[in-house]
Amino acid sequence: MPVYLNRNLPVEFARNCIQIGLINNMPDGALEATERQFLKLLDSVAGAANVCLTLYALPEVPRTEVGRCRISRFYSSVESLWDSRLDGLIVTGTEPRTSNLKDEPYWDTFAKVVDWAENNTHSTVWSCLAAHAAILHTDGISRRRLNDKLFGIFECAQASDHALTAGAHSSLRMPHSRWNDVPEKDLAHCGYRVLTRSKEAGVDVFARQRESLFVFFQGHPEYEANSLLLEYRREVGRYLKRERSTYPAMPSGYFDGDTADVLVEVQERLLSMGGDASLADFPTALVEKALANTWRSVGTCVYSNWLSFLCAKTERRIEPDRIERARAVRHAVGHVAGNG
Repeated sequence: MPVYLNRNLPVEFARNCIQIGLINNMPDGALEATERQFLKLLDSVAGAANVCLTLYALPEVPRTEVGRCRISRFYSSVESLWDSRLDGLIVTGTEPRTSNLKDEPYWDTFAKVVDWAENNTHSTVWSCLAAHAAILHTDGISRRRLNDKLFGIFECAQASDHALTAGAHSSLRMPHSRWNDVPEKDLAHCGYRVLTRSKEAGVDVFARQRESLFVFFQGHPEYEANSLLLEYRREVGRYLKRERSTYPAMPSGYFDGDTADVLVEVQERLLSMGGDASLADFPTALVEKALANTWRSVGTCVYSNWLSFLCAKTERRIEPDRIERARAVRHAVGHVAGNG
């Protein structure tokens, strides 16, 4: 079954769907791409389930007029969450603007979302910065700054058996793009269960069963094949506009040898051009042809298991309603039969 955007769906139809919310806090340039990534991922694993996806965004995340316009057209207000329930929720990260997450302009609303999600969802997925912010709010676990940006595709291994990773290969690949990390010992001390980890990237996926099953990704299984390329290109653009002082490093384990050689030549050419260099000289289309999504099977496996978990929980939640409807039908049939 397809995944439906729950914007103008008939109420009766929406009631029979697995209700999932996506709080998309990504910057304006990645707003639409993030919508598409999660829609495609959920659509690929929906199977026979009808899934309704509702888009939300934290209002305090800084936006341009273009971003505000898109959110006003396609997104529901976070305020509508407080008196409602969802079967599942996905919360993305965003680019940090302060060194302390509690100083971010959206912190108070984010913390309210965390508290709401624990009591009003069966499970919530926290992605990247959202994972760091959620564990800081619930357990006071502070992330730590890395010496260099962790950027690329990294080999991960299963760290424990869990229903969310059932069917996944023991060794898997995952995109990461972050400047911060969380110590595994701090997670273990607070009762979190590490599901996958990497020698280079550290903890990858971890979870904790609270009132809701909270699932945390430091990586990005939802990424499309060109997501890291576009991020790399963005950073090259920032260098050319002198918004950063150094030319960015290529994502690790992502480009094949020939593509990496081409990009080294591009870097040398752009550097030699000085102030005349522009992103028009970056061979985006050429590089995209050589890319492959080597982590898609991991994303579909984990999200398929997550959706199965939601389906099972939803069946248990709606069972009393079904019983009451069955009783009403039997009563009505009996009443008609008696009158006959």
